[in-house]
Amino acid sequence: MNLLLSVAAVTLAGCLLLGLVQLFRGPTTEDRMMAVQLMGTTGVGLLLVLGPLLAAPAAEDVALVLALLATVAIAALTRRGPGKPGQGS
Repeated sequence: MNLLLSVAAVTLAGCLLLGLVQLFRGPTTEDRMMAVQLMGTTGVGLLLVLGPLLAAPAAEDVALVLALLATVAIAALTRRGPGKPGQGS
Protein backbone atom coordinates (compact mmCIF):
# COMPACT_ATOMS: atom_id res chain seq x y z
CA MET A 1 0.00 0.00 0.00
CA ASN A 2 2.85 2.39 0.79
CA LEU A 3 4.31 1.80 -2.67
CA LEU A 4 1.02 2.71 -4.33
CA LEU A 5 0.70 5.87 -2.24
CA SER A 6 4.31 6.81 -3.00
CA VAL A 7 3.79 6.40 -6.74
CA ALA A 8 0.60 8.47 -6.53
CA ALA A 9 2.43 11.20 -4.59
CA VAL A 10 5.26 11.36 -7.14
CA THR A 11 2.75 11.49 -10.00
CA LEU A 12 0.82 14.31 -8.34
CA ALA A 13 4.05 16.19 -7.64
CA GLY A 14 4.89 15.92 -11.34
CA CYS A 15 1.46 17.31 -12.17
CA LEU A 16 2.14 20.22 -9.83
CA LEU A 17 5.41 20.87 -11.65
CA LEU A 18 3.63 20.88 -15.02
CA GLY A 19 1.07 23.33 -13.64
CA LEU A 20 3.87 25.59 -12.45
CA VAL A 21 5.44 25.53 -15.91
CA GLN A 22 2.11 26.47 -17.49
CA LEU A 23 1.64 29.23 -14.92
CA PHE A 24 4.89 30.91 -15.95
CA ARG A 25 4.55 30.13 -19.66
CA GLY A 26 1.06 31.54 -20.11
CA PRO A 27 0.44 33.06 -22.64
CA THR A 28 -3.02 34.32 -21.62
CA THR A 29 -4.60 35.10 -18.28
CA GLU A 30 -7.07 32.26 -18.81
CA ASP A 31 -4.20 29.78 -19.23
CA ARG A 32 -2.64 30.98 -16.01
CA MET A 33 -5.99 30.79 -14.20
CA MET A 34 -6.46 27.18 -15.32
CA ALA A 35 -2.91 26.38 -14.17
CA VAL A 36 -3.70 27.78 -10.73
CA GLN A 37 -6.89 25.72 -10.59
CA LEU A 38 -4.92 22.62 -11.62
CA MET A 39 -2.34 23.26 -8.92
CA GLY A 40 -5.02 23.77 -6.27
CA THR A 41 -6.82 20.56 -7.15
CA THR A 42 -3.57 18.61 -7.40
CA GLY A 43 -2.42 20.03 -4.07
CA VAL A 44 -5.60 18.75 -2.44
CA GLY A 45 -5.02 15.31 -3.95
CA LEU A 46 -1.40 15.31 -2.85
CA LEU A 47 -2.33 16.19 0.71
CA LEU A 48 -4.95 13.44 0.77
CA VAL A 49 -2.35 10.93 -0.44
CA LEU A 50 0.38 12.12 1.92
CA GLY A 51 -1.87 12.00 4.97
CA PRO A 52 -2.00 8.20 5.30
CA LEU A 53 1.52 7.82 3.90
CA LEU A 54 3.06 10.01 6.60
CA ALA A 55 0.49 9.13 9.29
CA ALA A 56 -0.64 12.76 9.48
CA PRO A 57 -4.42 12.85 9.93
CA ALA A 58 -4.39 16.67 9.98
CA ALA A 59 -3.50 16.63 6.27
CA GLU A 60 -7.16 15.93 5.47
CA ASP A 61 -8.20 19.11 7.28
CA VAL A 62 -5.55 21.12 5.46
CA ALA A 63 -6.71 19.63 2.15
CA LEU A 64 -10.28 20.73 2.89
CA VAL A 65 -9.16 24.29 3.65
CA LEU A 66 -7.05 24.35 0.46
CA ALA A 67 -10.02 23.17 -1.60
CA LEU A 68 -12.19 25.94 -0.15
CA LEU A 69 -9.53 28.58 -0.78
CA ALA A 70 -9.03 27.42 -4.37
CA THR A 71 -12.75 27.68 -5.00
CA VAL A 72 -12.93 31.19 -3.59
CA ALA A 73 -9.84 32.27 -5.56
CA ILE A 74 -11.28 31.07 -8.86
CA ALA A 75 -14.63 32.69 -8.10
CA ALA A 76 -12.84 35.99 -7.40
CA LEU A 77 -10.84 35.77 -10.62
CA THR A 78 -13.88 35.03 -12.75
CA ARG A 79 -15.99 37.80 -11.16
CA ARG A 80 -13.42 40.35 -12.29
CA GLY A 81 -14.94 40.43 -15.77
CA PRO A 82 -13.38 40.94 -19.20
CA GLY A 83 -10.45 43.18 -19.85
CA LYS A 84 -7.00 43.53 -18.40
CA PRO A 85 -6.31 42.38 -14.83
CA GLY A 86 -7.31 45.01 -12.33
CA GLN A 87 -9.68 46.90 -14.65
CA GLY A 88 -12.90 45.20 -13.60
CA SER A 89 -15.91 44.85 -15.86
